[in-house]
Amino acid sequence: MAAEAPCYTVVFEDTTESPSTQELRASLEKGTDEDRLDTLRRIIVSTINGNPQPTLLMPIIQYIMPSRNKQLKKLLHFYWEVCPKYDENGKLKQEMILVVNAIRNDLQHPNEYIRGATLRFLQKISKDAELLEPLIPTCRSCLEHRHSYVRKNAVFAVYTIYREYEHLIPDAPELMQTFIAAESDATCKRNAFVFLAHCAMPKAVEWLISVYDQLTSLDELLQMSIIEVIRLDCKNDTTHRPRYIRCMFELLNSSSHAVKYEAATTLTTLTQNPAAVKAAASCFVNLVIKESDNNVKLIVLDRLDTLRSKHGHILDGLTMDILQVLSSADMEVRRKAMSIVLSMTSNRNVEEVVLFLKKQLQQTQEREFEKAPEYRQLLIQSIHVLAVKFSEVAASVVHALMEFLGDSNNPSALDVVAFVREVVEKFPHLRQSICEKLTQTLTEIKSGKAFRGVLWILGEYVEGLSDIQATFQDIRKVLGEIPILASEQRLLDEAGGEEDKKEDKKVEGSGRPKVLADGTYATETAYTSATSTRLEAVKAASKPPLRALILGGDFFTGSVLASALTKLVLRFDDLTNDRPKANALRAESMLIMTSIIRVGQSKFVTVPIDEDSNERILSCIQTLSELQENSIVHDIFLKDTKAAYSKMLVAQEKTAAEKKESESTKEHVVQVDDLLTFRQFSKKSADDPIDYVEDLGKATGAAEVREDFISNLSRISQLTGFSDPIYAEAYVKMHGFDIMLDVLLVNQTSNTLQNLCLDFATLGDLKLVERPAVYTIAPHGFQSIKATIKVSSTETGVIFGSILWDGPALAECCVILNDIHIDIMDYIKPAYCSETQFRSMWTEFEWENRVNVSTNMTDPRDYLKHVMKSTNMSCLTPEGAMSGDCDFLSANMYARSLFGEDALANLSIEKTEAGIVGHVRIRSKTQGIALSLGDRITMSQKDSKPSI
Repeated sequence: MAAEAPCYTVVFEDTTESPSTQELRASLEKGTDEDRLDTLRRIIVSTINGNPQPTLLMPIIQYIMPSRNKQLKKLLHFYWEVCPKYDENGKLKQEMILVVNAIRNDLQHPNEYIRGATLRFLQKISKDAELLEPLIPTCRSCLEHRHSYVRKNAVFAVYTIYREYEHLIPDAPELMQTFIAAESDATCKRNAFVFLAHCAMPKAVEWLISVYDQLTSLDELLQMSIIEVIRLDCKNDTTHRPRYIRCMFELLNSSSHAVKYEAATTLTTLTQNPAAVKAAASCFVNLVIKESDNNVKLIVLDRLDTLRSKHGHILDGLTMDILQVLSSADMEVRRKAMSIVLSMTSNRNVEEVVLFLKKQLQQTQEREFEKAPEYRQLLIQSIHVLAVKFSEVAASVVHALMEFLGDSNNPSALDVVAFVREVVEKFPHLRQSICEKLTQTLTEIKSGKAFRGVLWILGEYVEGLSDIQATFQDIRKVLGEIPILASEQRLLDEAGGEEDKKEDKKVEGSGRPKVLADGTYATETAYTSATSTRLEAVKAASKPPLRALILGGDFFTGSVLASALTKLVLRFDDLTNDRPKANALRAESMLIMTSIIRVGQSKFVTVPIDEDSNERILSCIQTLSELQENSIVHDIFLKDTKAAYSKMLVAQEKTAAEKKESESTKEHVVQVDDLLTFRQFSKKSADDPIDYVEDLGKATGAAEVREDFISNLSRISQLTGFSDPIYAEAYVKMHGFDIMLDVLLVNQTSNTLQNLCLDFATLGDLKLVERPAVYTIAPHGFQSIKATIKVSSTETGVIFGSILWDGPALAECCVILNDIHIDIMDYIKPAYCSETQFRSMWTEFEWENRVNVSTNMTDPRDYLKHVMKSTNMSCLTPEGAMSGDCDFLSANMYARSLFGEDALANLSIEKTEAGIVGHVRIRSKTQGIALSLGDRITMSQKDSKPSI
């Protein structure tokens, strides 16, 4: 019997104009070459789709096979590949003898293209031994043809035949060994070497050793094959390992980037020698710098990062070389390179790294290029990390970074503020110089957030008497004339003038009488006030930065200013015995605060002052008015806020240390019956060897089967009732972006169910990949049907359907299936992001779903854990911020779906006598995930039980 037929692609066949067999035969016999091409193409498509038309085999042999047209010959090869070659008894058809004879003639054809194409065709029919056997001598003779195109295809033809039927060419390895020794063409050598590598490894190694001295001059493809053979040979206990290592060292200098990458990767698997590791890493760095494709850069950087994680400080000397990668224009490449540099920086090279980053930072200001603000932010964040990690460079960078407080790119300025705030807390000896520099840069700051950060730092860390007075003077400069309302009103009055007032009066007098609804007269005035125009001009006039922010409606900054002034006055009062100066400073601060409140209630501001800011400023005024009376408030201002920030830094450091420790000591969970590997008995002399077959298995999930019987049972959904004619249940399995349905049907009747069809439909972003076929089920028989459904987004999906079959007298019978609800939690995983990223996304995302809290729980923290568990979200709010005894709880949560969708949530709840009240706000870029998570929380609240 013939071997099982191979699988081909189904090609669309237009059946509306399907010619008859006689018409096709006539076209083959009498048509032109173009007609014959079209007819043969139709026959091939028909054969692929299951209609072989065996009666046309002889006409094709008669009229097409003798043709000299190269296109017809190529198309004929496709036909021989797909046409049925065996009869019903599994014996080769008699007509195929003529075909074999024609193929032999083509293998001896004087035209090298026809010979080469025919040899390639032999590789496609390598499973048909009866066809191949008469062609072996001719195929062997092609190995000696004058043209390399014929020879290289002959090598692979021999390879495929030997792989399937070794007895047809038993001396193939010796034949290839002789061939490769005499061959001069690079591609032919490479093909013969691949043959030896897969069929006769000792002979491949023997040839490799013989050309060892010429490796660097060989062709790129041959060098790649040699690297692959070295990998395969080193899996065994080979004696040639030292030679292979020297070979890889030489190939690191190849002109081909692909060869360099493979050689460097293989070298690290052969040895852990520091010189070899450093040479491989240096090769990777050069590849990243010289390669133009950003994807390749990222792949090589990943490999370099893996090398760094395994070999510690061996690569520290390459840190400055890796910094050259920052010249790339792609931000992802820059971020990856920067993360590697930060992990490689040590006390020995930190100064050089910081100096380089400072120069790059300066260039972002001097030259305008694409994504300069993002790059500047990345540099600032990196310098921040290094300065906190290595205290010796903090002093040299903090002043340089403060130059960017006035950056128009708001995130960069905020990063600088965060850096400065951490430095002044951790390095007390730098506080005075940093605070002096901050007061000097106040006039350059444009952002309200940056102003708030700087004012908080000044309020907390300015400590000397003279420093406090100097800070007051600089704050007055950026605030302008006090009181604000009076000075703005004077500007408005001065902007007018006597002439404007006269003009207003003249215009006011002109008008005509108008009869109102109640019959009385009124004067209609054509009055266009110049006052509003002057008011707009006063608002638009150039003002000091802090004054401009307050008049623009940023009263949150105004409240922070009030808090900072209060702290400075309290500290000054503690340090001095000069009461007149202390009282003067206090009076000035109270004047500034009242001025902010007054102007916030006037027409000069864009929006009126909000209640929170108003109350905050009034509390500061009250604190200053009762300066010596309330010591508790005094301590809150001067001690508690700084202590809270110190506690927050300690918590961050603790979290970072725990994360680092958890990454370094990952637990590997193994089953009780897993195979034990004693690594002590194996020689560890290099990195893990590269096995592409094993990697492919891992990537496709073939090697990972982690399901158990209990978890499978929990995923079974009953689709019909026990009393229905057909009982159906489905096992729902999530596999990546697919939903696999394995449906079991049971015929509960004593009749045969014919033409039974399981028809599915979907709701949501679900798509049925294929429609199940029609089945016939015997009485009380079983049938298993599989269906695949594609998922394109994280949205609650529903699968519904019916079972149809032919009943008695061909009447159609039907059973409606229960709905299958797809659980979106299988696609949502906990994730983490920074506070800045969370706020940015919260502002950007437009879909919001608000869920009111309704639960029997009494502890807010228990409810938070319950929501996190039911939604697969992680809590971004640090534990320190939620600790302590308080009836209020506010927390941010974040998760990410397999489709790259971000889900944000904010929980704001309060514990009252009636229980927990509040709400959960969910935001996302798409509507589906926000609604789905909201439904999930609502359902979990119904399922939650009261705590005992």
